[in-house]
Amino acid sequence: MGKEKKTRSGFLFKYLLRGLLGFVVILLFFVLIKDSEFIKSQDWLRALSDNPIGVYTVFTLSEVIFGLIPPEFFMIWSLHHGITDNYVLNILFLACISYGAGAAGYYLGSFFSHTIIFKNFYKRYLVKYEDAFRKFSGFILFVGAVTPLPFSAMCMLVGTIKYPPSRFYLITLARILRFGILGYIVWQANAI
Repeated sequence: MGKEKKTRSGFLFKYLLRGLLGFVVILLFFVLIKDSEFIKSQDWLRALSDNPIGVYTVFTLSEVIFGLIPPEFFMIWSLHHGITDNYVLNILFLACISYGAGAAGYYLGSFFSHTIIFKNFYKRYLVKYEDAFRKFSGFILFVGAVTPLPFSAMCMLVGTIKYPPSRFYLITLARILRFGILGYIVWQANAI
């Protein structure tokens, strides 16, 4: 049991560290270029950033399709261009979109688990991992919610084993906490 707990905490620490490192790189990049002439001279970039509905649509698609674009970019954008003038409301809106994308992934996984393609894939590759996956599903959800691992993909995987929805929704609330913490860090970095 001690080794199992050590392995899980090591896994979580590893991905939290990677996420923090990636976040620091994104923030440093933002701080270095935010006042550059190159950024100021890009009319297409300004036109894109002045269209909140378009940006929120891109964010939603990114979150549903496994989080292809780091949410930190959208947090940085929301400092100056969100739907409201209130940064906290913008971050809350982004967090709700991400949370909703995770829920959509969960139900998509649940639906997908009934298809012939999945059943064949499962029998061929996943059946040997079933016990471990069922045992650690809550941990997998938590790690997906708080680290840069693809949150929607983790939710989809958990949906395939019909993880109890009440536990799913409770554990994935950590996603909103992650957005709150990272949003605060982005806001502080903007003051630099």
